[in-house]
Amino acid sequence: MNAVIAERFFGYSHAFAHPLTCGVVAFLGAALVITPLIFLVLRRTGNVADATYTELWVRWRSWIWISIALVVPILLGAAWVIMGVGVLSLLCYREFARATGIFREKMISVAVAVSLLLISFAVIDNYLRLFFATAVLGIALIAVVTIPQDRPEGFIQRVALGMMGYLFFGYSFGYLALMTTDPLYRPLLLLLLLGVELNDIFAYCSGRLCGGPKLVPRTSPGKTCAGAIGAVVLTTAMVLILGHFVLFPGTLMDRWPMLLILGAGMSIFGQFGDLLLSSIKRDIGVKDIGNLLPGHGGLLDRFDSLVIVTPLYYHFLSLVLGPLGHGQAERIITNMISP
Repeated sequence: MNAVIAERFFGYSHAFAHPLTCGVVAFLGAALVITPLIFLVLRRTGNVADATYTELWVRWRSWIWISIALVVPILLGAAWVIMGVGVLSLLCYREFARATGIFREKMISVAVAVSLLLISFAVIDNYLRLFFATAVLGIALIAVVTIPQDRPEGFIQRVALGMMGYLFFGYSFGYLALMTTDPLYRPLLLLLLLGVELNDIFAYCSGRLCGGPKLVPRTSPGKTCAGAIGAVVLTTAMVLILGHFVLFPGTLMDRWPMLLILGAGMSIFGQFGDLLLSSIKRDIGVKDIGNLLPGHGGLLDRFDSLVIVTPLYYHFLSLVLGPLGHGQAERIITNMISP
């Protein structure tokens, strides 16, 4: 491993070299400090009920740990991001498997775990063709792994659930790790995470302020059309400002149509990711997929917005800017064992 590769994987001395990284970390720190003051003001003015006040504090404490878990690996280096994404994928699949009952199919869960490890290996190796092939390879492994058991009854259901869990909560999340192959992975990841999480907040606030008709009441009773529109407008505006002035100046992305597509796409497909998980939860009759994060539910309840938007974000940036990570050392491991 040469010095350039080692710096990308483990170097943190240049963690704050990009202004967007500095800005996002400062914003998160300020938000976590100011938010309790807002709670106290709401409490003193009588604008919040006791139960809501207690729930807000629970959510705030969870957000401290969520922020640390998201930001610290990004600052420390690509290796920590890859490991963190791998753990996140495994835990999210575990929540999905327990909620849907697919965890009883041990061989399918083993196949998913092996496929997730292959995704991490492909990212570490910077072997793009292998990474993209893991979608098909993982599906094939999940499809055939229970055939020797000679149990054709229920084959379609168990294989479909295994494939769904792997593609949405494994392969899709793998794109977060894949972005670490680019020298600007820190600001790129932080923009995505900030945009997706603020998109949820924008939708909630817009919906509460404006009210109006429900968006899809049977799937997600709390979401309104006004909230969805408000989130698109505000998230797009944020991406326009940060993209034009901070992240993409002087590049092909620094054009209003491109930034509009990026911002609106992050908001719209982020909301579709949230509605996708809501559809799963309504189908199986649960409020939350897990309970790991007090006030939020499980990991999937918190990170569902990333399911669809992450691959689209990666491929759109690659389409406009050229392949992310282009020029970096490829096949770091497999080149050493090739004949």
